[in-house]
Amino acid sequence: MSSLRVVIVSDTHGFHDQVEIPEGDILIHAGDGCSRGTLDEAAAWLDALRRLPHAHKLVIAGNHDRCFETTPQSIRGLTKGLTYLQDSEVTIAGLRFWGAPWQPWFLSWAFNLQRGAPIAQKWALIPDDIDVLITHGPPAGILDETWDTRSVGCEDLLRVTQRIRPRLHVFGHIHESYGALEREGTLFVNASTCTLGYQPSQAPVIVDLPRDRTKPASLIHIGPRVSKR
Repeated sequence: MSSLRVVIVSDTHGFHDQVEIPEGDILIHAGDGCSRGTLDEAAAWLDALRRLPHAHKLVIAGNHDRCFETTPQSIRGLTKGLTYLQDSEVTIAGLRFWGAPWQPWFLSWAFNLQRGAPIAQKWALIPDDIDVLITHGPPAGILDETWDTRSVGCEDLLRVTQRIRPRLHVFGHIHESYGALEREGTLFVNASTCTLGYQPSQAPVIVDLPRDRTKPASLIHIGPRVSKR
């Protein structure tokens, strides 16, 4: 097999049973599987992922997944059979994946850090030689525009992507900026499943990732953006 098929979702917010997940080698969920962030919600979300047939299932938390931050000892048991990444990495078929849940301060949700030094310290942990970067929020200026046209992505995260140049950068968080674009050798994917109105109608994104690390990631399928308020 010359490529790995990667299926990407994010921001399912408890609607996991309403999302049709395509087959693939690797499933990535970029956070916000919960709505309120309770342990019961997390257990239901992670159980749903565990039932899927993908050989590898990578998960990070998002700002709605509060229990991952407040009761991490309880989460360890819930992630059995999955790969939960929090400022950590996993290698699959010789390819390196790094996951981190942080985003610039947003109301009083989980995994908030102030812009500047506090959040930059987390991004500084990311090694240079990463093939796939998974974060909950977007980098500045890339699929990060809110309904009122504000760009709310992280400037320090953008600088890190320019430093490490991953072949694929996966995120969500800004539902209304669902989409994909390629820039300077990196395929950026905002895979938010829920729309701005919290309807789980934006399709999972499918990407082929060559095992040859010199070759770029290829977008195979993405649905239309649904940005209704």
